[in-house]
Amino acid sequence: MIPDRFEYYAPTTLAEAINLLQQHPDETKVMAGGQSLIPLMKFRLATPGYVVDLRNVPHLDVLQERDGSLIIGAMVREARLESSALIRQRYPALLDTSSVVADPIVRNFATVGGNLAHADPANDHPAMMVALRATLLAQGADGQRTIPIDDFLVDTLETSLKPDEVLVEIRVPQPAPRSGAAYCKLERKVGDYAIAAVAASVTLDENGACTQAGLALTNVGPKAIRASAAESFLTGKPLNDETIREAAKLAAEAAEPGSDLRGPADYKRAMVRTLAARALRRAAQRATGSIAHNGNIGGGVA
Repeated sequence: MIPDRFEYYAPTTLAEAINLLQQHPDETKVMAGGQSLIPLMKFRLATPGYVVDLRNVPHLDVLQERDGSLIIGAMVREARLESSALIRQRYPALLDTSSVVADPIVRNFATVGGNLAHADPANDHPAMMVALRATLLAQGADGQRTIPIDDFLVDTLETSLKPDEVLVEIRVPQPAPRSGAAYCKLERKVGDYAIAAVAASVTLDENGACTQAGLALTNVGPKAIRASAAESFLTGKPLNDETIREAAKLAAEAAEPGSDLRGPADYKRAMVRTLAARALRRAAQRATGSIAHNGNIGGGVA
């Protein structure tokens, strides 16, 4: 397939990019890695008149800890998360997530910011960022604003970014002591979109009780779903088999799956229950150091 006609721009400053978005707000698409936008354009499911490519805009590829947060520039490639010692040692759940995005070729181009801004409920990073309670920094003609991840994700392929705004960076809170997180994904084949996936994050006190929990679901609703009832249930309780089973049940009840080629809705809901339990167990193991902090569970459900 061949895309419809469009004008291509490659600005060299963020101000130039924002100015271009202001000129044609309803006809312009921002391109980060292009791994989602280009296929849509080739199938003419998206027909923007103008494309603004961010690859030449400086300072969007920062990856560092600063001011109590991990700062991930919007143009950080998935492959860079995989190769980063900082991510492997301090944020292994992000490694869980990036390593199951499509395939290595795609991950060499795809960006974390693009994965989030595309707002596809089947994408892997949105649920992980919901579980980690990330915030996002956007910049537009009116300046910068910080957007909590729950407010950023609005609906399928829809975010709260204004037409003239560019996603600049993602901020993930640095893990507190005795914290752990994990991402478990079930897919038909390696590199596929999830049949279902679950992101979990927990912080434990010295007695093993959960002081904070994050639990979010991939591809079982119109956007990444926060399993709020499960999070509330876990708070103040030990992460034992009984509480994990009940939290997984509540997570499955929060799912809103539809039946499609990846399976019937009941099957997907059952898989959410299984994946939630496994993600919580792995997050708890990381929090207590009973497994290597950078242990990676990959994309399977085992």
